[in-house]
Amino acid sequence: MTETTVRTPHRPSTATSPGAPAGISPLGLFTVLLGAALPLIDFFIVNVALPAIDTDLAAGPAMLELVVGGYGVAYSVLLVLGGRLGDTAGRRRLFLIGMAAFGATSLACGLAPTAWTLVGARVAQGAAAALMLPQVLATIQATTQGPRRARAMSLYGATAGLSMVAGQILGGVLVAADVAGSGWRSVFLVNVPVVLVGLVLAVRAVPETRSDRPASVDVPGTLLLALALVSLLLPLTEGRAAGWPLWTWLSLAVSPLAAVAFYLAERRADRLGRTPLVPPSLLRLESLRRGLVMLLPFSIGFSGFMFAFAVALQQGLRMGPVSAGLALVPLALAFFAASLAGPRLVGRFGSRVVTAGGIIQAAGIGLLALTVWRGWPDLGLADLAPGVALAGLGQGLQLPVLMRLMLSDVPADRAGVGSGVMVTTQQSSLALGVATVGSLFLALAASLGMRDALTMTLVGQLGLIALTVLLSLRLPRTMR
Repeated sequence: MTETTVRTPHRPSTATSPGAPAGISPLGLFTVLLGAALPLIDFFIVNVALPAIDTDLAAGPAMLELVVGGYGVAYSVLLVLGGRLGDTAGRRRLFLIGMAAFGATSLACGLAPTAWTLVGARVAQGAAAALMLPQVLATIQATTQGPRRARAMSLYGATAGLSMVAGQILGGVLVAADVAGSGWRSVFLVNVPVVLVGLVLAVRAVPETRSDRPASVDVPGTLLLALALVSLLLPLTEGRAAGWPLWTWLSLAVSPLAAVAFYLAERRADRLGRTPLVPPSLLRLESLRRGLVMLLPFSIGFSGFMFAFAVALQQGLRMGPVSAGLALVPLALAFFAASLAGPRLVGRFGSRVVTAGGIIQAAGIGLLALTVWRGWPDLGLADLAPGVALAGLGQGLQLPVLMRLMLSDVPADRAGVGSGVMVTTQQSSLALGVATVGSLFLALAASLGMRDALTMTLVGQLGLIALTVLLSLRLPRTMR
C-alpha cells in the first residue's frame, strides 16, 4: 500500500497505525474549504461588475472578455501542475503560498488603474488559485478515511456548488452597496481580509501532507497541456467579442493536435519509467474516468445556465444585480440541503443518487422553461423560485457525490494529481459552458428576443442533462 507523509503543525503525527493519515480537525477542514470557495466565487463574482468596469476603465467588449477569460484560462491550465507541486513540496505549504498570492493579486485587481492592468492581475489571480485549490481535495484525501471522508467530500461538493451561486449573489450586493465609493473594486478587495483570516487559520490547523514518492515536474507534459487548453479556451472566450478573426480559427485547429501530442508524450514518459504530469494509469481507474466524462456535460450546463439566467434577468426583466442574485437563493438553499443528505442516500442507494439527481434537475429546468415561456415578461422572484429550487436540488444530489466517486480509488500519494485532473476538467468545462451555451444564448437573444432565447437555451440544457443521466448509469454502483 502506498503511504502519504502527514505532518500536523506544532505536534507530531497522531496516526494510530503505519500508513494511517493523521486526521484533519474541524477547524482545519473549515480552512481548506474556505480556500476552495475563494477561487470559485471569483470565477463568477466579476460577471455582475463588468458594466461598471467598462464604464470606469473604458474597457470595451473584447477587454471585458479577457477580464473573465484570462482568470479562467490561467486557472484551468495550471491546476494539474499545482496538484503535482503540492504532492512534491507539501500541500499545506502550497496552500499557504497560493492563498497569500491570491490575496495579493486580488488587491492588485481592486487597485488596477487601467483595463490592461486589470487583465494582467486577473491572470495572476487565476495562477494563484491554481496553486491553492488542488491542495484542498488532496489534503482531504490524505487526512480522512471512511465516513469522515464521505462527509468531508460532501461538504466540499456543497462548498463548490454554493460558491458558484454565491459569487453572483455577492457580486450584485457589493456593486449595489458601493462600499466607501469602491464600486466594482469591492468584488476583489473583499478577498483581502478573508485571505488574512485564512492564512492565520491554515498555519494553526491544516496538517502538512506530501507524497512519499515525490516526482519531478513534467515540463513537456505541462507545456503541451497548457497549449491544448489555451488554444481551446482563449478563442472560445475572446472570439465572439473580437468578431471571430482568423487567429481564433487557427487556434481552435491547434487544440486537438496539442491534445493528441500531450497524450502521446504522457504515454511515452510512463513507458520509459518517468513520472508524467497526468499518469495514464490514473485514467485507467474506472471511477475517475467515468466520473470525468460525466462531469464535462454537467459543468457545461451549470455555467451556461448561470450565465444565461443572470443576463436574462438583468437585461430582459430589468432586474437590478441584487434582485438577480436573490433569484438564485432557492437554488443555493436546495443545493446545500441535498449536499448534506447525500452521504446517507449514497449509503442506501449508491451512485443511483446521481441518476435521481439528474432526473430532478431536468424536472426543475423544464418547469423553469415553461414558466418563462408562459409568464414573460411579468415574472417575479416567486414565479421563478419553484423551478430554480428543483434544479438546485437535483444538482446538489449530483455534484458532491460525483466528486467523491471520482477520487475514491485514487491512491493517497497521487491525491494532488487526481484532484488537479478533476478540477481542471471542471473549470475547463465551466469556461466552455459560458463560451458555448452563453454565446448561443446571446446570438438567439439578438435574433429572437430574450424570452425565446432563454427558453430555447433551457430546452437545450435538458439535452445535456439527459446525457448526464445516461452516463450516470455507467458509474460504479457502490461507493467507498
